[in-house]
Amino acid sequence: MITMPARKPRRDAAVTRRTPLLLDRAALKRRLADDMYDVLVVGGGVTGAYTVLDAVSRGLRAALIEKDDFASGTSSKSSKMVHGGLRYIEQGNVNLVRHSLLERHRFRKNAPHLVHRLPFLFPVLEKEGVFDARLAKGFEGLLWTYDLVGGWRIGKLHQRLTVPEVLAQAPTLRAENLRGGLMYFDARTDDARLVLTIVRTAAALGATVLNGARAESLLTRRGQVSGARVSADGDTIDIRARVVVNATGVWTDELDAKADDGHRPQVRPAKGVHIVVPWEKVRINCTVTVPIPGRARRATCTRWGNNVVLGTTDEDYQGSPDDVHCTREEMDFLLEGANTAFEGKLTPDDVVGSIGGLRPLVGGKEGATLDMRRDHRITIGRTGMVTVTGGKLTTSRHMGELVVDKVMTLLGRKGKSRTTHLPLLGGAGYDSEAVAASGGIAAHLGERFGTEARFVGDLIQDDPSLAEPIVAGLPYTKAEVVYAARAELARSVDDVLTRRTRARLFARDASVAAAEAVGAILGQELNLTDAEVERSVAEYLAAVRHEKSVLLEGAAA
Repeated sequence: MITMPARKPRRDAAVTRRTPLLLDRAALKRRLADDMYDVLVVGGGVTGAYTVLDAVSRGLRAALIEKDDFASGTSSKSSKMVHGGLRYIEQGNVNLVRHSLLERHRFRKNAPHLVHRLPFLFPVLEKEGVFDARLAKGFEGLLWTYDLVGGWRIGKLHQRLTVPEVLAQAPTLRAENLRGGLMYFDARTDDARLVLTIVRTAAALGATVLNGARAESLLTRRGQVSGARVSADGDTIDIRARVVVNATGVWTDELDAKADDGHRPQVRPAKGVHIVVPWEKVRINCTVTVPIPGRARRATCTRWGNNVVLGTTDEDYQGSPDDVHCTREEMDFLLEGANTAFEGKLTPDDVVGSIGGLRPLVGGKEGATLDMRRDHRITIGRTGMVTVTGGKLTTSRHMGELVVDKVMTLLGRKGKSRTTHLPLLGGAGYDSEAVAASGGIAAHLGERFGTEARFVGDLIQDDPSLAEPIVAGLPYTKAEVVYAARAELARSVDDVLTRRTRARLFARDASVAAAEAVGAILGQELNLTDAEVERSVAEYLAAVRHEKSVLLEGAAA
């Protein structure tokens, strides 16, 4: 029997449930076809998710559609950091940092089970580092600014570290040029699970949400956008809405062009990549920032359980937004950066997973994407559609609030945002210390589902075989696959192994071996035919093969 630690009482009944929130695709499609909505949000990334949550929490009749899966674009392929952004201080954008740090604090209050404090270490080297001892004093000034404008809310100020203290955190760092270090504190999250939790919170408050629902065209009435014609599971649905919001990220221009033939592209995609290696190859206990030889950029190496995620962002991108992967060249320079900073020798054979994603920057086509500002942009087109783009994961709640402010104006309604202090599902009453102390499956489930972990635990209590791991070497259980099908709108093997769990990222080859077992569970839970299950498994295996061919063989992305 799985028992969760006692919960601290909080008066957030609107998002605290006695029974699991089960989501049925057929019922959701009927609602989309039959109802008239105040607002329809197109795009199921973090911005669209928080927009629909803000809307429904203000009392609007709200719907969200996503052409693929929730967070399947940029929002599952981010750096997974909830942060203020030291680089933005360097760029002089202190206001963005101040606001981002406030939003970081709100995320940690509203989703304590998903957003966790993370120490960042900058080694100070005599040469060939991010900065040397001469620059360390000036950089510490940036850290003081960071702390003072809001970093203090995380409960710790930055620290100077001696060489032994640095090596205690990162024992495999090359010590010959090491002169000490600076440590400050930010936060990290499983971005895909965070987005899914925001979407489910909106659904718990009455929003209609559906993945696998592509907006093929926009409906218009008297020259104004009045909804969308959507294809979902082979069906065509006309969704009627008083206001439509375009929150499609790097696909923004595509949808804007459907609303206005004269639309000019506004989004400039910037590519970020991450690779994953086993922890024992690097053995760090925090995030370590290291230089990339020959490049004016830094890479971050972050411990995540028994793995380390190495990544960097902001390269211009010209290819298809539907086929973005880490390339051989990108993997090689990340490995080179790690091998320069750490003892030992990482090789391509050590890479157990990878991702590549695009950030939808707004602005001109000139200059480096690294230097472009991260502010968001919200506009109302001549046909009345509201478009939001830019920004970053950390400020997504506030972006959703501002979008709905625009929507309220168009509707002629009043009402303030409620999301500032609105806990996400599983967050109300969550006790991180008690969950961590519980250990085992209970701790694993608690850190993914918060107080809602009891619903997954109930599945295991009813059928103890569901406690078995679904992927060798990872903690994800068969119960989580069942729950994903019943309560999280998982439709495919890819939905489960790539986003409901992060098995594809943390153990790509082992996830391939688990694909058939996942398909069998989905087939039983979703009443799929044998042919549908086989197709879902085959599509996942093909996607992984393609990802590996781009990564290891240098095939075109």
